[in-house]
Amino acid sequence: MADIDPELAAELIATAEAMADAARPVTLKHFRDVRLVAENKLTDGFDPVTLADRAAETAMRSVLADRRPDDGIFGEEFGKSPGTSGLTWVLDPIDGTRGYISGTPTWGVLIAVNQGDAPILGVIDQPFIGERFLGGLGRADCHGPHSTGALNTRDTPALADAIVFTTFPEIGTTVDRAGFEAVAKQAKLTRYGMDCYAYALLAAGQIDLVIEAGLSAYDIQAPIAVIEAAGGIVTDWTGGPAHHGGRVLAAGSARLHRAALDILSNY
Repeated sequence: MADIDPELAAELIATAEAMADAARPVTLKHFRDVRLVAENKLTDGFDPVTLADRAAETAMRSVLADRRPDDGIFGEEFGKSPGTSGLTWVLDPIDGTRGYISGTPTWGVLIAVNQGDAPILGVIDQPFIGERFLGGLGRADCHGPHSTGALNTRDTPALADAIVFTTFPEIGTTVDRAGFEAVAKQAKLTRYGMDCYAYALLAAGQIDLVIEAGLSAYDIQAPIAVIEAAGGIVTDWTGGPAHHGGRVLAAGSARLHRAALDILSNY
C-alpha cells in the first residue's frame, strides 16, 4: 500500500463518515416497519433485499458523487462504477438484511475504501444502537451513546479460552460448516447469527474469533480495515488475503489465528 497524504487521509475519513451519516436515517426509517417487503435474490435459498438496502446505497453514492466523483464504487445493490483516482469505495448498505427484517440490531452499514485490492479504511456503522467503528489511516476507534474510545483486539492465550462468533449454520457448504465446527468445539463459547457486528466486537476486544464462508468483497473489506487497525488479523482459511471474500477467519491475535488456521486449513 502506498503512503496516503495526510490531507487525503482526512478527506477519505470525512467522506466515509458523511456516507455513514447519510445511510443512517434511511435505514432507520424502515427498520422494524412490519410493512417492509423483502424480495428474495435467489431461486434456491433465501437472500433478502429491501428498498432500505437500495435507498441506503443510493444515499451513499450521492455523497460520493458530490465529494469524490473520480473514485470508483463497488456496491452490493448497484454493482461497479469505474473511477480514475485509483481508489474504490466498497459498500454494503445493510450487511445482515436477514437480521434487519427480523428486527435484531446486529446488522450494519459497511463502508470501505481500497487502493488496488486491499482496504485502507473501513467503517462498521450500527444506526439503531448508534455505534460507529472506524479503522485505518491512523484511526482505530468507536463512537457511540454509551462508550467512546480506542479499538484494541485482545490476546486470548488459547483456543480453549476463546469466544467464537459466526453466521453458521445459515451460510456455507457442508464442508465449510465442518471446518467451523471443528474449531468451535475447542472454544469456550460460540455465538451465532451476528453478521457484521461480530467483527466490530472483535475489534473492540470483546470476542476472539469470527469464522465465516461464502462472503463477498463488500461483506468483508470494511471489517478487515477496522480489525487490522485494532491489532487483529483477517485472512482466508489458508492464511491468504481475504479481501475478495470467500472463507474468512478473523482473529484478535496472531497465536489464536494460528491455532484456528491449523484446524481450518484441513477443510
